[in-house]
Amino acid sequence: MDDIVKAALKKWPNVPDVRGWLGLDARGEWWLRDERTQAAGTFPQVKGSRIEHEGLRDFIGRNYEHDAAGCWFFQNGPQRVYVELEAAPWIWRIQGHAAALRLESHTGAPARFDSAWLDEDERLFLATDLGLGLMHTLDMDAAADAIEAGTWKPQHATHDELLKRFGVQAHPAAA
Repeated sequence: MDDIVKAALKKWPNVPDVRGWLGLDARGEWWLRDERTQAAGTFPQVKGSRIEHEGLRDFIGRNYEHDAAGCWFFQNGPQRVYVELEAAPWIWRIQGHAAALRLESHTGAPARFDSAWLDEDERLFLATDLGLGLMHTLDMDAAADAIEAGTWKPQHATHDELLKRFGVQAHPAAA
């Protein structure tokens, strides 16, 4: 967490939380959801405005965490902004190849592989030291290679079972 965020938390400790205003899609894109967007429907059916400013995306990524209930949030100064998740709190990208595969999250955080999972829609999820995440569609060829080589041995579970197993609350507004 950024030092400026920690300082703001100390200065203003009782700022109310925000829910419904930020979403993370299955490709690792952040979406801003104003009142009009929220009124038009739930995330991800109605996404809102994609956050394109690189500095803001980096700031969100550096201050992205979860609470004890498994709800993910962005600590925006003294205000906690809860995130609606389309699939999982992390979207994994593969760096390197073959025996030197490295995982990196949509925020740029390195991760260590623990297990692989396929849900009812055949989406590939990976559990890591950072938690549960969905494999980015652009890296499915490399992921398939890891599965064919026996490096990753996916187990089967429904999406709901995965979220429960790994303690993820995808819709914190409902929590």
